Amino acid sequence: MPLVKNKDLTLFEKTYLPQIAKGLTITLKNFIRPKFTRQYPEEVWESPPSFRGRPVLVLEDNNEERCVACGLCSRVCPALAIEVQADETDREKERYPEKFEINMVRCIFCGFCEEVCPEEAIVMSNEYELVFNSQEEALFGKDKLLIPRKKLEPRLQFLKANR
Repeated sequence: MPLVKNKDLTLFEKTYLPQIAKGLTITLKNFIRPKFTRQYPEEVWESPPSFRGRPVLVLEDNNEERCVACGLCSRVCPALAIEVQADETDREKERYPEKFEINMVRCIFCGFCEEVCPEEAIVMSNEYELVFNSQEEALFGKDKLLIPRKKLEPRLQFLKANR
């Protein structure tokens, strides 16, 4: 077994003055750097298309949801925040989610649901303000999750460009 030979420190290095000086230099650089403060809520932050806000479902222009209730999003969710119950229909799309709920208290905004969805039915929106007074308010059903495609277009374009 090879022995690891430690470098012998000089007397100056044993005082740890070089490390202390380096740390103080970084602190002073950040101390004199100009400050940036956003006056929230008057000044709203415009998020880039790559931002992962709360997950939402895409509502097509003909008021039909894209989701086919395959359940992949609920299987891949590490926080177990998504619940999907499928039902059948007579239309071209054979299945749709009868119940689609996301527990926003449990959601960790990882984006796995968006990555695994074969229909691009669930995407991460640019909404980041979430306020709840109770656990029941944090259960988002289809009524709060369905967002028109036009509002989600920047994110959908970003996803297409990066696949």
